[in-house]
Amino acid sequence: MRTRPLKVALLGCGVVGSEVARIMTTHADDLAQRIGAPIELAGVAVRRPSRVREGIDPGLVTTDATALVKRGDIDVVVEVIGGIEPARTLITTAFEHGASVVSANKALLAQDGAALHAVAEQHGKDLYYEAAVAGAIPLIRPLRESLAGDKVNRVLGIVNGTTNFILDKMDSTGAGYQEALDEATALGYAEADPTADVEGFDAAAKAAILAGIAFHSRVRLDDVYREGMTEVTAADFASAKNMGCTIKLLAICERAGDGGSVTARVHPAMIPLTHPLASVRGAYNAVFVESDASGQLMFYGPGAGGAPTASAVLGDLVAVCRNRLSGATGPGESAYAALPVSPMGDVVTRYHISLDVADKPGVLAQVATVFAEHGVSIDTVRQHGRQDGDGEASLVVVTHRASDASLSGTVEALRKLDTVRGVASIMRVEGE
Repeated sequence: MRTRPLKVALLGCGVVGSEVARIMTTHADDLAQRIGAPIELAGVAVRRPSRVREGIDPGLVTTDATALVKRGDIDVVVEVIGGIEPARTLITTAFEHGASVVSANKALLAQDGAALHAVAEQHGKDLYYEAAVAGAIPLIRPLRESLAGDKVNRVLGIVNGTTNFILDKMDSTGAGYQEALDEATALGYAEADPTADVEGFDAAAKAAILAGIAFHSRVRLDDVYREGMTEVTAADFASAKNMGCTIKLLAICERAGDGGSVTARVHPAMIPLTHPLASVRGAYNAVFVESDASGQLMFYGPGAGGAPTASAVLGDLVAVCRNRLSGATGPGESAYAALPVSPMGDVVTRYHISLDVADKPGVLAQVATVFAEHGVSIDTVRQHGRQDGDGEASLVVVTHRASDASLSGTVEALRKLDTVRGVASIMRVEGE
């Protein structure tokens, strides 16, 4: 074993960073054996140096992250500060000064992953980011390495623990959205400002990363269609149960029917209770991968939290340090396929549409005509009158597979019917 340690700079020492430092210290001997050399925490860049950080030598703490990554003796920089800047500049600077990088920064990688990979390749360094997508769940490495000889056709997953906790509570207890969100916040699953989670921004960034790796094509955050889950109601769950389904916020990346393009999207969807993702409860994550040779694979586990995310960071750190010792680099960006990203209108799936309509003869025929005129085939229809006797009824239509553009045109036309008082909800049906 080499006795000179590999030096590691840590950018950020919050929930994840502090766990990275702790594991590096408590598992130092095992990590050294696995790598073939000891690793040494050479510096920790933070914003608030006065804060007590248990187990970290105060002499290692600095507010000058730029000086730390420019030192020249740093072998690996671990970036867990998040956001676009200064993370992007710090990572680029680290490459320029001889360090490889391990990052958990999904937002940055979804936006500028290609550029960062280019800088890493230019300087012969590694860029690893297993922790950016699904916490402790090994997912990027299996897609990038274990399935390198296979053709991945679809990646379908729950990649945000906060939203899964909220929807699971709504499903299991009948709680409304706000009530479930309040509980998630009280338990620490939701941030004070939950927008990134509940509006799907977090999941969209992860979808962009997964699509790029799975389909060997560049997919940026702007390419991902996104809908949040704030409009999901108890009535939607009741309808889902009537269909033998539940509701999940899904990240879906798939090849188009002709295989010549890909789509990436995040939105709430009904999935059958028989689908493996339907049983993913609480704040857990799971990703379902479908490929030509391997068939169906599912990856499941805690998708967030300090220790689980730090576990993925340390896994990358071990791999990068091994590469450092051997003088090699691991897999970089693979975008040779260069498949274009199709618009959401081209996506084909099933739909569940709930309408408020006038409770009188002929309404169903009018509605069915609109669907037919737009080429959307109806699978089932369920209608029932309101108990309050207000002259309105609820009409639930479940379609066969149709394009999103056709469904949008259908809904627009339905809104113009005098007998349709409102479109209560529209939800896609996936996983069948």
